[in-house]
Amino acid sequence: IVIQIICIYWIFLSVLQNAGDVESTLNILHVLDELLSAGTDQRIHYMISKGGSEALLTALVNTCCSFNPKHTILLPLLHLLAKVGHRDCRIGMKAEDAGAVLLMLNLLKHNLKHARRATACLLVIQVLSSSVCEESNLTAKKNWCHSLPVLFVCLSLSEANIRMVVSKGYISGLLQLYEDWHSKDTQHVAIAICHGLLRCLHKITRSTAGKQALMSHAVNSLVEPSVQLMRKCLPKIHLPLTSDQSAYTFPLSGGWHAVPNMNVASGRDDDLETDLNKLRLCPDPDRPKEVLQQYSCICPELTHDFQVNTSDKSSKYKQQECCGWDAEIDEDNCALHGNELLRLRSLPLWLAFCFQLHCNPTYLTKLLYFCPREKTSPGKKMGDHDAADNETEESFDQTMIDRLLKRHRACIPHHEPKLYFAAAAKTRSVPGFSILAFPDFWGHLPPPRHEPMVPRKSNIQRQKVLEDIQRFLNTDDIINKVVLQCPSDSLRFFSKFECGNLRKAIQVRRYEYDLILNADTNCCQHTQWFYFEVSNMVADVPYRFNIINCEKSNSQFNYGEKACVCLCLSVEALDGRPHWVRSGTEVCYFRNQFCPSQGRMRATFYTLTFTITFKHNEDVCYLAYHYPYTFSALRTHLNVLQKSVDPSKVFFRQQVLCSTLAGNSCPVVTITACPASRSWKDMHKLRNRPCIVLTGRVHPGESNASWVMKGTLEFLCGSDPVAQTLRELFIFKIIPMLNPDGVINGMSRCDLNCEDLNRQWCKPDPVLSPTIYHTKGLLYYLNSIGRTPLVFCDYHGHSRKKNVFLYGCSIKETLWQSGSTIDTVGLKEDPGYRTIQKTLDRVAPAFSSNSCNYLVEKSRSSTARVVVWREIGVLRSYTMESTYNGCNQGIYKVCAYTVCVWLCKMRLTS
Repeated sequence: IVIQIICIYWIFLSVLQNAGDVESTLNILHVLDELLSAGTDQRIHYMISKGGSEALLTALVNTCCSFNPKHTILLPLLHLLAKVGHRDCRIGMKAEDAGAVLLMLNLLKHNLKHARRATACLLVIQVLSSSVCEESNLTAKKNWCHSLPVLFVCLSLSEANIRMVVSKGYISGLLQLYEDWHSKDTQHVAIAICHGLLRCLHKITRSTAGKQALMSHAVNSLVEPSVQLMRKCLPKIHLPLTSDQSAYTFPLSGGWHAVPNMNVASGRDDDLETDLNKLRLCPDPDRPKEVLQQYSCICPELTHDFQVNTSDKSSKYKQQECCGWDAEIDEDNCALHGNELLRLRSLPLWLAFCFQLHCNPTYLTKLLYFCPREKTSPGKKMGDHDAADNETEESFDQTMIDRLLKRHRACIPHHEPKLYFAAAAKTRSVPGFSILAFPDFWGHLPPPRHEPMVPRKSNIQRQKVLEDIQRFLNTDDIINKVVLQCPSDSLRFFSKFECGNLRKAIQVRRYEYDLILNADTNCCQHTQWFYFEVSNMVADVPYRFNIINCEKSNSQFNYGEKACVCLCLSVEALDGRPHWVRSGTEVCYFRNQFCPSQGRMRATFYTLTFTITFKHNEDVCYLAYHYPYTFSALRTHLNVLQKSVDPSKVFFRQQVLCSTLAGNSCPVVTITACPASRSWKDMHKLRNRPCIVLTGRVHPGESNASWVMKGTLEFLCGSDPVAQTLRELFIFKIIPMLNPDGVINGMSRCDLNCEDLNRQWCKPDPVLSPTIYHTKGLLYYLNSIGRTPLVFCDYHGHSRKKNVFLYGCSIKETLWQSGSTIDTVGLKEDPGYRTIQKTLDRVAPAFSSNSCNYLVEKSRSSTARVVVWREIGVLRSYTMESTYNGCNQGIYKVCAYTVCVWLCKMRLTS
């Protein structure tokens, strides 16, 4: 029987391809259908193996190519082709080779009004398309683009058809079909298909059942793409600025420099360095060895005699300087005098509340309308009356500050407000700041407990985009008034203080404000960091803030992060406990319709939007991207630390590495344990301790790096037994802030030379990038005297990832990841670069080993991590990234924000 069936197949398939009369073809089709229906799939597979699919396709082409297609043959032929093609995984390719694809589409187009023929055509098309590997084989056909939408529209005209579609559950299939076409049609060749499907779905909503069924399935399939499409259709609007250039300019020697492109793509395989010679190359120093001797003064532990002086000022070490700047604040001149014209922003308001019983009512009224003054220019004289008023106000402020400090004492560890005031008076800024933000003066208190990451509503971004669209379409309630510091019934904003950044505030609606950040000095881009004061609010009213010129394509604000808010006139603040909290609801980050005012390469901006409800009327609050950490706070912290250590046990030496472009000092700190005695053996042991070099804050907007550095310094100077062991084993060279000028002036990425300092390590300019030039010189010097650092680590903050992780350097891992053909078996590489990662993975809950990588990228070839590894020869050269947000693992999984401040103790312990 099997032999007979095989013979029948051969005969029928041969006759079918060449049959000329209708009756013979119909008989063959019926017999084949009976044979395939009676048996199992094995018969169909056998027929396919013997060319059955090709024979059926040839018969289809021959039948349809005649002037009058024989429809009596067409229906059984299509049914049989659908049955066989369903089991043939290559039926789509065979149909294309036979020329049957366009033929089927034309056949469908001409038989739309004949239900049986159209159904048979659809079955075959479904079989053909299900086996095609690339949808482009069908989407590129214009006939398909026009016929299928028409078919769906025709099928959905009648109420009966709509009820059938709903009852049989076809809506989910239609939605899936639309979703597939919409997501995969990257070349926009199937717009007609998507349009037809949407028209079909729209007709389904004519019935109540159809509308309910569509609403239960269509949220993600239709609403999200529709909202994004509407957003894209919004016309581009220029930022309401006269210029994209920063509001601050600083004159540079040698003229202006071209703005660098900071959006270099990285992380791709084609960005990895595959040249083995470049990976193994150790270039010659970029300066002669003779000039390296100047850095010997930065290694005081090698020459210090460690003879403890028991005089009253034994805790003070005489500072050795490289560039003539005093690294220590003069404690004898820390009184809050007004001769620097430095004033406290918001402090008179707060003092008025604290001590209103003791205040003159007339003066209290004056304080409530306090308006900040700028520094008097050198050639300008104040009138006698103004000078007298200023002297009276300053004397009053000083008295009130003293009373405040006496009442509440210093409540922030390792911070003294009077020292901060003295340090801030010596800080040089481009705008000439004359105001202190109160949180910086008083000291930053973290939240009293760990805070959870905000749970994000699933539709919040869609809601905000729709509100922006509505704002464009309906302008009846739009105010559009600049309100940065205008006394009115609106909020008042202020940011002219150290680290502050807010260029413009526009009241859009009564309780909604668009905020524009200032670009980096001398630059027209890099807007991320913000820090400003807001006042004159109404309690229990939700205020929406939109920062509309963010540049990064994504942010942790979409994944649980909230803005930092410091309360200054609240009940807590009046008790002497102003502290930072993470606040805000309806937080999201999305692309907007704004573009640069004068046209740059970047086509669009992103909006960070959040809503804050203030608890008190007429409060004064500060909002920031992350907990601020100013240069003045660093100087204060270092001096307080120096006073707190026992000089007989801890060698703590604060020096100045160099001066910056603006004339600020760049501090460098040496920490190690004092020798047990002054014997030759103990002194020799100390001077042979390996060095560890730590740096941070090269990007001024990454304030979390400074908080981690603060924890590092406090731990190393503390009494913990592990800290004592670390001091006895190593000498720590710490440069806490590589970009003081950028930090002071509220910048996000660059220095005053409009360059990313972490891209200047290959050949740093001694004039334009002095901190990098001298840091690299110090590393060269340590290498030249045989004291190459055991570890180099540069502290950074990461805005798009959670947890804490490391970036390092490895030749083998780079070659493996890039797919290089170089044989790495013979390459010898010390695996010790992974030691710290493995240790941290065991002991630090916030550390993510999975986020670490050791790839050397071309776009990162001039960063500190790569240059120190390649040129100085430091095997363990790292960039340590700490999240702005929180953790998604371990014991801190549900916590955020405060983690980065406290993590350092665990990190240093390991």
